[in-house]
Amino acid sequence: MTIAVGNAPCSWGTLEFEGAQGGRLTYARMLDELVETGYTGSELGDWGFMPTEPHDLAREFRARGLTLTGAFVGVDLRDPAAHESGEVTVVRTARLLAAAADELATDVRPFLVLADANCTHPVRTQHAGRITPEMGLSEGEWEIFADGANRIAAAVQRESGLRTVFHHHCGGFVETPDETARFLDSTDDSMIGLVFDTGHYSFGAGGCETVMDALEQFSDRIWYVHYKDCDPAVLARAKAGQWNYFESVRQGVFSELGKGCVDFPAVTAWLRDREYAEFITVEQDVLPGMGSPKASAQRNRDYLRRIGL
Repeated sequence: MTIAVGNAPCSWGTLEFEGAQGGRLTYARMLDELVETGYTGSELGDWGFMPTEPHDLAREFRARGLTLTGAFVGVDLRDPAAHESGEVTVVRTARLLAAAADELATDVRPFLVLADANCTHPVRTQHAGRITPEMGLSEGEWEIFADGANRIAAAVQRESGLRTVFHHHCGGFVETPDETARFLDSTDDSMIGLVFDTGHYSFGAGGCETVMDALEQFSDRIWYVHYKDCDPAVLARAKAGQWNYFESVRQGVFSELGKGCVDFPAVTAWLRDREYAEFITVEQDVLPGMGSPKASAQRNRDYLRRIGL
């Protein structure tokens, strides 16, 4: 069974965080390099990085033979006052995805990747990878958070026909294994799936030991998968140095594939056993100006070929 492999703008330093917008590559160069390194799909990136008119966006993807796989949008789901404006923002992105995908006329339908407003809460940003229960949501906040996610996912389906997956993410309020499980238990399983991110899961869990257990635990809700690695040596240094999320990323907590602790051959075998039919998206989150994104993308693709992808 063939599993298609895409990548995303975050691997080129295009991140959604305020203050991380400078020094970015153009979308055209990023897409060209993505194709040149052997990927066949891409996510959208944050709003405005790529064209925001469906025809223009579809033209850029068609010219490169690429599939549009999804788009990440963060909303402050803990704040009920943010739900209405968050819905507007998310639906705007979902409509763009759906209309561009219609023009591309591929069998793949992109996912709306919903997330918390990551790294906007000082405690969660400072303690990413070291979250304790006391830093989590209260019972009332969990209800608000889940209601907002359900509301937005329903609006996405109603307005665009697309499916919503939630991204557990370090620096947000759904980071740890327990928080991920609580979110899924609290939300509508017909409306919201999970994008399982191997690197963020490992970072939030403090290591890669439970990745395969998590795949089994969340199997019914895993609709989409991000391949991201996690360097245990950097994790240990981050814990010892009490680094915040951004310092951990800057120091390379998300390593190139095959250089961290995620067992990608086992993850791939798990997906094949379940006849996974969506793209996997490689992500190696880097801050603008970090490293050599094209060379890393090539090494990541070469590694996946060696393990049969």
